[in-house]
Amino acid sequence: MAADERKLDVDGSHVIVCPNAEAASRLAADRIAAIIEAAERDRSKAVLGLATGATPETVYAELAARHRAGSLSFQKVVTYNLDEYYPIQPLDPLSYRHYMHQRLFSLVDIPANQTHVIDGTVPAAFAAEHAAQFDRWIEADGGLDLQLLGIGRNGHIGFNEPSDLSVEEAINLPTRPVELHPVTTTDAVREFGSAEKVITQALTVGIKTILAARVILMLATGPRKAEIVARSLKGPITPTVPASLLRTVAEKVVWILDEPAAAELG
Repeated sequence: MAADERKLDVDGSHVIVCPNAEAASRLAADRIAAIIEAAERDRSKAVLGLATGATPETVYAELAARHRAGSLSFQKVVTYNLDEYYPIQPLDPLSYRHYMHQRLFSLVDIPANQTHVIDGTVPAAFAAEHAAQFDRWIEADGGLDLQLLGIGRNGHIGFNEPSDLSVEEAINLPTRPVELHPVTTTDAVREFGSAEKVITQALTVGIKTILAARVILMLATGPRKAEIVARSLKGPITPTVPASLLRTVAEKVVWILDEPAAAELG
């Protein structure tokens, strides 16, 4: 661990606090690169679950830089993205397929047929079956070696939004179509330009699949995430704060925070 990092145990959860967002992103990239190398060595390929949004952008930039420098290859990497707006075309600049192409896929040597993003164009009558098929693809690939996560202001992971389900019901949620929470759609206004243009539905990898990953990295940076990080780590384990459900598998989750995001952990 770097000298300027702090290691915390918060109610059994493993937390690493970095001095700033850039350092947190470098650490996340270090962990991802190490898992790629280990998975390729142990079973000839690495299967990664990837996130979108502002937080992981610098992680992808770091991974792409390592590829350009010749220290990291994605030839034997298979990826599954967490979610996609629905409905949306893949070439739409606001689609997560476009996001991933611009920020990672086009910048590294990953074969196109090894990248999987849920299809935002599938007809509504087949959306649930497509979501179920996505889970089957992940299972057929041997499960996720790593799941990279961000956290929404309401605690969502992927687009698994706050709910009144029981913990048991929530941790068994599959990949599926969902309605987005008002906090999520409000936060999306800055991307879509106006509230009227925000897409209010999505397809999301389920909490069950997320929790089944062999390693889970939660990356959270900035002061706006401090309150929800503290609620997720120190409050009750509850589906009203979906990220708190990570504590049901705390032994394989690493929370990577910068100092502002860790401000309310004490």
